[in-house]
Amino acid sequence: MAVTQKLYPRGTVKRIVKAQSNRNVSKNADILIFLDYMLFMQELMREASIRSRKAGEKNISPSSVRKVTERTLRRFKG
Repeated sequence: MAVTQKLYPRGTVKRIVKAQSNRNVSKNADILIFLDYMLFMQELMREASIRSRKAGEKNISPSSVRKVTERTLRRFKG
């Protein structure tokens, strides 16, 4: 049987969430948290890429990421 590589350390995610919210994390909640995080990062990079192209930059700059972060965070607010 092939050994699969973990995408992220589940225990670490659970500990971080527990420390921030003072609550235990159910069995698969950490997976949903990680997937939501990945969707957020994908959207953030897409928006930053669009913004940097409009500004005539060849690469994504930290300033273009900063400018789209707040708008992207608003979209992902639950």
